[in-house]
Parts: sequence; C-alpha cells; structure tokens
Amino acid sequence: MATVLAVLIAIGIAIAIAVPSGLVLGSVPAVRHATRAVIEFLRPIPSVALIPLALVMLGFGPETKITLAVYAALWPILFNTIYALDELDPLLVETSRVFGTGRVGVIFRVALPSALPFVLTGIRLAATTALIVMVSVELMAGSQIGLGYFIMEARSGPGRMDQVLVGTVVAGVLGVLLNNGLERIRRRWVAW
Repeated sequence: MATVLAVLIAIGIAIAIAVPSGLVLGSVPAVRHATRAVIEFLRPIPSVALIPLALVMLGFGPETKITLAVYAALWPILFNTIYALDELDPLLVETSRVFGTGRVGVIFRVALPSALPFVLTGIRLAATTALIVMVSVELMAGSQIGLGYFIMEARSGPGRMDQVLVGTVVAGVLGVLLNNGLERIRRRWVAW
C-alpha cells in the first residue's frame, strides 16, 4: 500500500505540474523556445541516476521516492501535452476567437479538450514509469516500507527467492492494473 499510495501522489503532482506547463509551452512559442535548452538537458537524465543526489538533499524519507517518481512521470505528460497542442486544428482556434473567446478561454474550451486524449496517454505512460522508479528507489535507497523494500529484504535472506518472485509478480500486477484502469478512464472520457 505504501508503494501504491506514493505512486498515486507522484502521479497527481506530476499532472499538476506537467499539464499547465505543457499548455503554456505548447501555446506560447516564445516560452517554448526560451526553455527548450533546459528541458532538453533535464529530460534524458534517468531518475535512478539521481538517487544519490536526492538522498543527500532530501534524506531517506518518502519524499525522496515521490520526488524521483514525479521527475520521471513529468516528461511523458509534459511532452504529450505540448505535442497535442501542436496537433490542434487552427480552424478550431480561429472559430473560437471569432465568437469572442479570449486566449485563456481558447486554452480551456478548445485546446485542453482537444489535447485530453494525448494527455491521458501521457498519464498512462507516466504512471507505469512512476511505479518502476518507485520500486527501484525503494530497492536501492534502503527504504523502510514498500514493495521494493519487501523485495530487498526477501533477497537478502537465504532461500527466500519465492518471496522475491512474489514481490516481482505483485509489481507486475500493480503495473497492469494501473495501466488498465487508466485505459478505461481514457475510453470513458474521450470515447470519440
């Protein structure tokens, strides 16, 4: 439960950061070009490579694994939101503006609904990525709770490979349930 709760918190934070940022970066070209170098520098850094730095800065608490999972989950949501706005039909935007909708109204009434299928796909990708990072951080950083901790403790004992296998299967089942649940949400919200 600790791992599942931490993943849900991380996904919530990543959505709260990435969707508005993606809307700004996708709809304001000057901001997108000004931040491109920083984003392209940070994006390829693997979250797992940041574990030592996060441990030094944040310690061994749950905020470390949540922070690293947020970092990993941020990129699929952010880029899917940006690319969704690139695919936005200019005719929809112009029609909305002709009817008196301002820039903010266009974002919330036209851009966001059009981008929603892309955003939900990004969230689906981000959720499984966050789960992988969460279990990895729990395994490598010496967490005191969670699925990664369970697997780490099981592998350190003699003849406990059955528990390692169970932990691995549970992680896989969690990933499948998370992916399928988000796919059902996508089908329900954007059935068109």
